[in-house]
Amino acid sequence: MDIKAYIESGILELYVAGSLSEKESKEVYELMLKHPEILQEVLEIEASVIKLTSAVSPKSSSHIFNIIKEKLKLGDNEVKVVSINKPKYNWFTYTGWAAALIVGAGLLWTLNQNKQLEADITTADIENAYLEEQIEAAKNDLAATKNLLNVLRDKDIIAVPLGGQGEFENAYAKVYWNKADNSIYLDAQGLPNAPEGKVWQVWSLTLNPLTPTSLGTIDDFNTDDNKIFAIANTFESQAFGITLEPEGGSESPTMEQLYTLGVVTPSTP
Repeated sequence: MDIKAYIESGILELYVAGSLSEKESKEVYELMLKHPEILQEVLEIEASVIKLTSAVSPKSSSHIFNIIKEKLKLGDNEVKVVSINKPKYNWFTYTGWAAALIVGAGLLWTLNQNKQLEADITTADIENAYLEEQIEAAKNDLAATKNLLNVLRDKDIIAVPLGGQGEFENAYAKVYWNKADNSIYLDAQGLPNAPEGKVWQVWSLTLNPLTPTSLGTIDDFNTDDNKIFAIANTFESQAFGITLEPEGGSESPTMEQLYTLGVVTPSTP
């Protein structure tokens, strides 16, 4: 579309004057919404006409200001209307229509601005809520980290290194055993993510006779970031081992899938 030619065609002047059919007026209005240049031209035509006719505003135009007051929520503040002698020609129909169009355009702009403001506020609220969640999560993580450090630094804690076994020699883990509260903290950073359909299972072992007892599976291993897990242990463990088992765990360890093993010794630091 040649916007310049359309503007110069004179149809916008007829639109402002209200001389177009309903269909033609609708087409111009839709083009105003799509093309800022056309809207700007219409506003300039209106401004020119209003400026030329401002000296001959009719006495009965006070209701237009009441509409503007109501739409702009000015309350009961008095708006002074200056009346002058009635002009030779009746401009009331045109000026009233033009003023109403300006009010409508202003209200449309205000509505769009309000919608944008609501969208901005909604976005800001979401961002603030997300930030608050992140701050709270960081506080919780910090508290958990401090608690973990206090546990690991306890002088009575027993640290048991678990070395890689067989073809899994690159695997490793470490158990921190606190006999006072029957718990262990397993640092399993040296294990790979469990394949689909598999889970890591932790075992407490007595050596004579060799008796494995399951301490449970680590179902959330792949999604846990720090790979440190708290596990209850009420047994007199002499060793700890970790195997890769089918989901749900096994009643006894699959020795071919024994990744790490560590023995508790009197000299264990």
